[in-house]
Amino acid sequence: MFSFRKTVTLALAAGGLVLVGLAPSWPQAATPAAPATPTTPAETAPSQPNDPFGEEVTMTAKPIIYLKGTATWDSAYESIVDAFKSVRGFLDREKLKADGPPITIYLATDDTGFQFEAAIPVAEPPKESPKGDLAVGKSPEGRALKFVHRGSYDGMDTTYDAITNYLDQKGLEAKELFIEQYITDPINTPEDKLVIEVFVPVK
Repeated sequence: MFSFRKTVTLALAAGGLVLVGLAPSWPQAATPAAPATPTTPAETAPSQPNDPFGEEVTMTAKPIIYLKGTATWDSAYESIVDAFKSVRGFLDREKLKADGPPITIYLATDDTGFQFEAAIPVAEPPKESPKGDLAVGKSPEGRALKFVHRGSYDGMDTTYDAITNYLDQKGLEAKELFIEQYITDPINTPEDKLVIEVFVPVK
């Protein structure tokens, strides 16, 4: 399970992508992307007609609260969900207001597992920095391409394959960032009902 994340991560890293990103909501669309190539989520994963695939957007920086951790590929989704529970617990205790969907930040990967940060953007940072594994940070900003995955986390291999093909076919060069943003709450949503936005910052 989740071997797709390892495989695609290594492939993208070889092409200039390293998973070290974080992202709040980015509502501003920039110039429209070129029409999708034949390899789109419609062929590889559940989708809706208006789902963006390679849409150019402008990311805006926001403060975030995040938890850093490690996980094996077999326990990837469960580990990420548990981390979000810890971050949300901190927000509740400190009466902080979330200002966008949760995000996952992949810091490093290998054959057995990965390092990550599970983050939630906030309207304002806390007066005092959290302790332990929790920390305060900022999301990146700039130009990126937006993709959408619908369905289980275990089924994202086809979406990532399609993204990789899209970048190759368009001759696009990505920055060293790679971002997932959860439109559906990963804590409460059945895994097969997930809606995840994937952002690829480009040069």
